Amino acid sequence: MKNKLNMTMILTILLLIGAIIMSSLLSDSTISDNKTDNSAIHETTNEEMRGMWVSYISLDMQGTNRSFESFKSKFADIISTAESMKCNTLIVHIRPFCDALYDSSIFPPSHVLSGTQGVYCGYDALEYMCKSTHDAGLKIHAWINPYRIASGKTPSALSSDNVFSQSEEICVELESGKYLSPAKKAARKLIKDGVAEIVSNYDVDGIQFDDYFYPADGTNFDYDDYLTYRKSVKNITEVMNFSDWRLSNVNLLIAEVYKTIKAIDNSVLFGISPQGNIENCYSISADVKTWCKAIGYVDYICPQMYYSINHPVVKFEDSLKEWKNLERHGNLKVYIGLGVYKAGTDADSGTWLTESNILSRQLKLLRKYDYHGYMLYDYGAVKGEDAQEELSVFKSTI
Repeated sequence: MKNKLNMTMILTILLLIGAIIMSSLLSDSTISDNKTDNSAIHETTNEEMRGMWVSYISLDMQGTNRSFESFKSKFADIISTAESMKCNTLIVHIRPFCDALYDSSIFPPSHVLSGTQGVYCGYDALEYMCKSTHDAGLKIHAWINPYRIASGKTPSALSSDNVFSQSEEICVELESGKYLSPAKKAARKLIKDGVAEIVSNYDVDGIQFDDYFYPADGTNFDYDDYLTYRKSVKNITEVMNFSDWRLSNVNLLIAEVYKTIKAIDNSVLFGISPQGNIENCYSISADVKTWCKAIGYVDYICPQMYYSINHPVVKFEDSLKEWKNLERHGNLKVYIGLGVYKAGTDADSGTWLTESNILSRQLKLLRKYDYHGYMLYDYGAVKGEDAQEELSVFKSTI
């Protein structure tokens, strides 16, 4: 009788323990499911990147009544075009000139939407683009020009609250345009705070900087800053030369932006799309080798290989090999930017006119070398007539 009672008690205890464990598992599963539901759109997977850039030119509301309805119609076509190309990600230009295609307390409203920089268009374009892109099952990366304030005569006029008007001491004006100076700590803070504002307030999946770093025509505008730096270093043997100091200025920005994004939302990716020619990258102080090698700079890099397979100077496959041979940290994704805008034109010494399967062959090559995907430049070119024959072949390769 005693043994039978003990056995009954043991079974009862085991059943209770089992119930508790099952309840815990179900609870954890529910929590896990909820987390997945809340963050699924940001989830990093091994899915091939199939991106399409959408430049500010394609978002320009000139020629429309500039209403929210007109913008929604424009963006609906962008999404439809992306879907037709089997894309899974849009890289949308939301700060082309130290301005904003979103509600910002840091940068003035962009002329792209209202027609005049500093004049609010009446709606939050980025909020709408995030929602409609996600509703379509696509991801969205916010594309930023970190330093550029004006290029030539674009915008035609800067607003009174633009950084060049408010804080000219951290800017530089060159023949090519107006820029934030990469040498200025306050300029880095402005860029970093602007990124933090986006990641904190919008459901973006990534932030992307493009290929504009030190202005190509800015040979020594920050040399006084360099001399100040030299004086601050006590041991002369530790002083960086001018070129390395410039690299370090950009690297400081990249590292600060990366850290800022991850502190707000670790699931949001940070990427850079530099020039495809590595030597050219260094001529504008873009330290792509360090960004690829060291953790803490970028989650992905997407060199712009906007040239044909038979380019007379730079061969596409040679560039693939060169980037492939760079030392990479284990979490880095490397995509390739493909120049749709050249397809069907006489660019690259007419080599795009000799055949109509260049883009599809490039896709096969980047897969051959185990790249993680591609980004198409850009929506405007995908819609244009010149590239249609190329894109027809390309789509059959996807």
